[in-house]
This record gives sequence, structure tokens and C-alpha cells, in this order.
Amino acid sequence: MADEKIVIGTETKYPLNGILTIPNETNGLFPAVVLVQGSGPSNMDEKIGNNYPFKDLAEGLSEKGIAVLRYDKRTLVYGKEMRNDTGITVKEETIEDAILAADFLRKDSRIDSNKIFIVGHSLGGMLAPRIDAEGGNFAGVIIMGGSPRKLEEIMMDQNNDVLNSLNKFLKMIAKKQIAALSSKFDDIYNLSDEEAKSTKVLGRYVRAYYFKEMGEHQTINYLKALDKPVIILQGDKDFQVTVEKDFDVYRNLLGDMPNVTFKLYPNLNHLFMPSVYGEILKAKKEYKVSQRVDKHVINDISDWILSV
Repeated sequence: MADEKIVIGTETKYPLNGILTIPNETNGLFPAVVLVQGSGPSNMDEKIGNNYPFKDLAEGLSEKGIAVLRYDKRTLVYGKEMRNDTGITVKEETIEDAILAADFLRKDSRIDSNKIFIVGHSLGGMLAPRIDAEGGNFAGVIIMGGSPRKLEEIMMDQNNDVLNSLNKFLKMIAKKQIAALSSKFDDIYNLSDEEAKSTKVLGRYVRAYYFKEMGEHQTINYLKALDKPVIILQGDKDFQVTVEKDFDVYRNLLGDMPNVTFKLYPNLNHLFMPSVYGEILKAKKEYKVSQRVDKHVINDISDWILSV
């Protein structure tokens, strides 16, 4: 395989560096995937602690004959310039660049343009069906550690998980902070777009509009309308999304659809690596342990792509 340095979005305000991993020569055209990161600024390897899940996926899938495109996230490279734009949504943060990445692959004569897939991890998994609908036009959708819920619901659940593991004194302080955040979220959908753009919900820069716009484009509605192949993957020791509130809900809502496949992996965390501590309070320590994406996951994704 060969790693080729590329740039996506060369004709936009936000060109992004990336790597296209091309498998060793075969006789035909390569199927390909675009990798889309989770929340927050993230590099092309989706570096989290001492782990590089997207690098693992690129190497593993290219060994199976699948080309892989990964790139730095826009907020990583242009975060400062974007900060003061009160109208930032997942469209500017993630969706536009994923569509540009798909277009980039379609122009490469080595790639089978009818076999370009999207692999979305975490928030990227939640957005993958929308990216497909808004111009990605993929051959299939791969969701890793995603959720059918709204982003603010997941955040509140994560906060409450942390709360439940604190001592009495810290619990009191955290409870007030979480209640304040909850009341901000409760009101989001009653705000006009302009009001939402001027309402801060997290820190100095994250506005209510970011959540409102995303919540008005729910992933489950896109998934229900999809007739192309979809595979939903999750680790059962994931503490950022859960089997009960996410994976099982996907299954309940989409289980009758013949185009949707589900895979749950024992003892894997949110990065699809072996679980270490298995609790949200120790997330930082968990991801400090250097590991690799489980081989079964890479094999399942490649087998699925090659069978489509």
C-alpha cells in the first residue's frame, strides 16, 4: 500500500491536508472509503490520547484492497477563524468537507466511483446518513459508535454518568452545573434561528444554534429513508454511547429493514479497541493506553464493503 499526501477543498476557503491510502496493485478499480471523525477538532488519524483509530482503519482496509481517504477536520485547522461565526453548524464543521472528499475520490481514475463508502465514527457516524443525503451519494454507509439520539441528549447522559460516580461534595457542585446546562438545552427548539445564534450554551463559542440545527436534522429520519446498504457497529463496553440507549434503539427502529446490518463487539470501547477501565470518569486514562482497532472490526467492515 502507499500513502499519498492530498489536499481536499483546494477551491474553498478551507483547504485541508489529507492522506489517500492506496492498496497494492490489483487488476481492477479499487472500492474506497471516506473516514469522518467524531466531535471536536481532530486530525486525519483521529488521534485520541495515544490512539490513532483512523490510521489503523486506513492500514487495515487498504490491506484488504480498499482505498481510504482521511483528512484533518476543519475545526482543527481553522478553529480560530471559525470561532466568531455564530452560525456554525455541523454542515460547516463536517458535512461539506466529507462531500468534497467523496468528490475527490470520484475524480481518481484508480477508484471505482460506484463503490465509494462513508465510515463515520461517533458524531461522524450520526452525520453519515445526512452527508450521504446532502451530496455524498455513497454506495453504502458504515456507522461506528454512532447514536440515533440528539447530541444534547447524549451529552446530558454522559454528564449524569459522571455525576453518579462523584463523591458527595463534588456531586453537589456538578449537579448545579448540569441542571444549568439542561435548562439551556430544554429551551433550544423554542428559539428562533437568530436567537439561537446569539445564545451561548457551552463555553465562549458554542451556540444553541449548533445543537438546534443538528437536532432538526435527525439521523434516524435519514436512515429510515435509506434503501442502500448500512452497517451499524458498536463495542459493548462503549461508555460514550451505550448498548441500551443507542445500539438497541437503532435495532428497534431499523431492525425490519433488510438493507441494515448490526454488529456488536464484546469488550470493545468507543474506539473499537479493548476496554481498559470501562467508565466515563476514566476516559482520559483509558485512551492514554496505546492500542489498535480490533482486527475483527476491520475484517467485518472490509468483508461487508466487498460484498456490496
